[in-house]
Order: sequence, then C-alpha cells, then structure tokens
Amino acid sequence: QVQLVESGGGLVQAGGSLRLSCAASGSIFSIDNMGWYRQAPGKQRELVATITSGGSTNYADSVKGRFTISRDNAKNTVYLEMNSLKPEDTAVYYCNAHIRRNRYGSWYGYWGQGTQVTVSS
Repeated sequence: QVQLVESGGGLVQAGGSLRLSCAASGSIFSIDNMGWYRQAPGKQRELVATITSGGSTNYADSVKGRFTISRDNAKNTVYLEMNSLKPEDTAVYYCNAHIRRNRYGSWYGYWGQGTQVTVSS
C-alpha cells in the first residue's frame, strides 16, 4: 500500500505565501516523477509543476516565477513553495507521484487526497 499525505494548505491573503508538502509512504521501491496539480471550481484539473527524480522541473505559465517545486528523495517528499499568491490560485491542490513498489513491478501514478488553498482579496 502506498499513501501520499499532504499538508500546508489553508487560507491566505493575496500576496501571501504557503508551502505545501507531500510525503509518500508504504511499500515503495523507487519514485520517479512527482508533481502538483490543482482544480478550481468549474474548471478542469491542471498541471501546476513537476519535478523528475534528478531535479529537473517544469511549471505552468501561470505560476512561473511565483511557485517553486522541490523534493527530498531521502524523505520521499515533494514541496511546493507558493509566493505572491493571487485569488486565481484558489483551488484544491493534489500531489502526484509515479511509484514502483518492487524490483519487477510496474510504475503507477498515485494521488494525494487534495488540500484546499484559498486566496482572499
């Protein structure tokens, strides 16, 4: 069993900051890509940022320069530092990780339960 546990969501004023964390636990052989996605009311889920096991990153245009994704491989944890937050960033944020549970098993994508981020103006 693999579980992704998120923390750090909440309510902030426009211009403020939040740091989201997502830790993977359970039966894990290795973790490849990790990322953050978000879904706002009435909109499709969208990619926010991804990071490879080697540390290469990419971001949605809407968050470039404001958000930073990072990871600690020893802790199986991915982070999302969100700065200069805007009301448009309000959404449920989901952690994602591609995980292989044993030496010969397949890779699967796992999702966290989601954490609410609300930015007021």
